[in-house]
Amino acid sequence: MLTLRHSPFDLFDRLEQQLQTAERVPAAEVIDTPQAYEITLELPGVDKDSIDVKATDRSLIISAERRGRQQAAGSESESAGPSAGRGTLLSEIRYGTWSRSFRFPGGIQREGLEAQYRDGLLCVKAPKAQTMTSVSVKVEG
Repeated sequence: MLTLRHSPFDLFDRLEQQLQTAERVPAAEVIDTPQAYEITLELPGVDKDSIDVKATDRSLIISAERRGRQQAAGSESESAGPSAGRGTLLSEIRYGTWSRSFRFPGGIQREGLEAQYRDGLLCVKAPKAQTMTSVSVKVEG
């Protein structure tokens, strides 16, 4: 509710603050082909070794971490040099860990999972399970 102390622009300021603090997950694309489910995630700046892909019978869980410059550089950032004494003026890059899960309409072959990470894109191919079981029931009368 607006009071005399608040202007309509305060609402926009609060919305902007909420958007900045909201958890961001990478953009994803999921394609259903006759043979597999293909998932592509945008992961710029993520170290390949921090990416973890796990699968269950019908779902895929992908997690990763984007480390900050200080975390990635370690003690190197404390060394003297041209960047010594510099501070960050603006940072809109999100650092930290996140996890996303994808549930599929059909089963997947966990043993056949393939994942490639190149140019900031993670591409995961989850082959569809080919086992189709049917059961016949004898009707007694």
